[in-house]
Amino acid sequence: MSRLVDPLGNHLVAALCAAGRRLWSDELEWTDMPLGTVLYESGSTMEYVYFPVTSMVSLLYITEAGASSEIAVVGNEGLVGISLFMGGGSTPSRGVVQYAGEGFRMKAHALKAAFEGSPEVQLLLLRYTQSLITQMSQTAVCNRHHSLEAQLCKRLLLTLDRLPSTAMMMTQELIANMLGVRREGVSAAAFRLQRDGLIRYSRGCIEVLDRLGLERRTCECYAVVKRECVRLLTDSEATADGPAVRSTIRVPAATLGHVLASCTRAAQRASRKSRKTEAMSEPSSVATPRNFDDDRKLRWAMQPGAEALPAAVGAFLAMSTIMSGSQAELATIAA
Repeated sequence: MSRLVDPLGNHLVAALCAAGRRLWSDELEWTDMPLGTVLYESGSTMEYVYFPVTSMVSLLYITEAGASSEIAVVGNEGLVGISLFMGGGSTPSRGVVQYAGEGFRMKAHALKAAFEGSPEVQLLLLRYTQSLITQMSQTAVCNRHHSLEAQLCKRLLLTLDRLPSTAMMMTQELIANMLGVRREGVSAAAFRLQRDGLIRYSRGCIEVLDRLGLERRTCECYAVVKRECVRLLTDSEATADGPAVRSTIRVPAATLGHVLASCTRAAQRASRKSRKTEAMSEPSSVATPRNFDDDRKLRWAMQPGAEALPAAVGAFLAMSTIMSGSQAELATIAA
């Protein structure tokens, strides 16, 4: 297999443990990612998952009228195709190569097998998914509450974090389509940034001259996205062999749901019984009325069945600990 770039250039692949890395080396396939290539369409089932190395992919939502808006970007920090291991199979967004380069791909069934068969791979992919969700959430907030100039600065910084160069091929029309705004607004924002010496723009190429200046002009969304990505994908306990993963006992999510539901029903029955007993024993005289919310809280705290709910919560927390705890913790729970 011809490889022009190292697969470990993708940080998600590099974070895998040594055994998983060898396994993935057999499954990863080098692929060229030209500008404008559509990796998947809305509603389609993906055959491959992609790991960009020197390229970047834009995840877009296309409206029925044909307008588009970018919801997230993926570069050498992650992968394209989380729906394959999240169980959905497809997604309403479209994945388009926004910056040409190289990367690797893996067949869908191989990724599913790695996800289901390795706790290390499963933990890492779920953490990455959370960081991607954070980026999507902040994009929605940013588009609604922050200025176009701040959005443009954030978009340029996200691109810098995922590419090896400070120069990027971006036309103003492309940026406008990604941000879901008018081209005139992008032109005005880019003019101000160039006037202040932060970027140089010419013939569809934007070169960043002052990164710190962009960071001062952007909104807090960029810092939130970057901080969450670093927190989730950089484990302080990780070793050279890969991320630290505690030994676990797997309990199906449905089992936990049944346990919590049973405990909750028991708490509700005890609560109803105690309220009925209390009502039967109340004197006929009417007490001075108090605030309804305060009275309800007081009666709930004092009734004999109130301890049932903490017990239910305790049982659920114990089961959660069993799912994620070490053998030593299991011994503590058993004792």
